[in-house]
Amino acid sequence: MLSGSMLLHMFQIHFVLLISRQGKVRLTKWYSPYTQKERNKVVRELSGLILTRGPKLCNFVEWRGFKVVYKRYASLYFCMCINQDDNELEILEIIHHFVEILDRYFGSVCELDLIFNFHKAYYILDELLIAGELQESSKKTVARLIAAQDSLVEAAKEQASSISNMIAQATK
Repeated sequence: MLSGSMLLHMFQIHFVLLISRQGKVRLTKWYSPYTQKERNKVVRELSGLILTRGPKLCNFVEWRGFKVVYKRYASLYFCMCINQDDNELEILEIIHHFVEILDRYFGSVCELDLIFNFHKAYYILDELLIAGELQESSKKTVARLIAAQDSLVEAAKEQASSISNMIAQATK
């Protein structure tokens, strides 16, 4: 007999898209194989489909035998593509979880944060999802891992700066 926790349904996210209201792609992460040509076509199709939907319509659409779950936060649409039989509400929760972590990190995240710090957004997403599956559900754990990564980056910058200073002093 399986316990309740062992009956968790695993889902497969095929890709993540963040699209602005103007149709500009702000982040993409592909967990299933798509050629660059197919990726461009997917982005065009989904941008056209999602951006034209009314705000009162539900947050998921059937598309090419899959379901695309999306949620608009400010000027950005967060979209995830899943299998037809996967639970849309789980994915809406994951989207919201991602946004909450971005908010916590950037202090009320906005589109410009993602444009100028896209590497941070990718790092946060990679802490959250691996191979299209939820890796970490704890916001505190993700925040701690991101803070540790930031500390490593700062230490590396300081070390590079001190090495540059030593080289500059030695070559005077």
